[in-house]
Amino acid sequence: MRQVIGVGNRWRSDDAAGLLVAQRLRGTTAAEVVEHEGEPTALLDVWDGADVVWLVDAVSSGSVPGTVHRLDAGTEPLPAALFRASSHLVGLGETVELARTLDRLPARVVFYGIEGASFEAGDGVSPAVAAAVERVVEAIRREAG
Repeated sequence: MRQVIGVGNRWRSDDAAGLLVAQRLRGTTAAEVVEHEGEPTALLDVWDGADVVWLVDAVSSGSVPGTVHRLDAGTEPLPAALFRASSHLVGLGETVELARTLDRLPARVVFYGIEGASFEAGDGVSPAVAAAVERVVEAIRREAG
């Protein structure tokens, strides 16, 4: 099974980036598409049985807003520096490492992090993030089929 999982919070401005990617991909790829707004640790159950996962989330590393970070999370930890603005007790990077330790990480996990500008309360993304969402949608369409 192949999955695209968009992670985020639609009410925290640019934090909705992963959810927007998932929304744009729904019905346009052979992979199952999931929008995930809950705690990252719940992903262990969400991706259970998946062979390949494209995981998309907003990040806050200090890079230029709209920067797209693409990493192979199946073979290396996600850098903690990408998730400086997380509001979760256990963040996405820690969840991936927990899954790896428990042998519950899919064989291949491609992570796309979209650098956000604002994580304040609000229901719209910045123009730089909106453009990055489109770039990531196209990249995943090419990869996932």
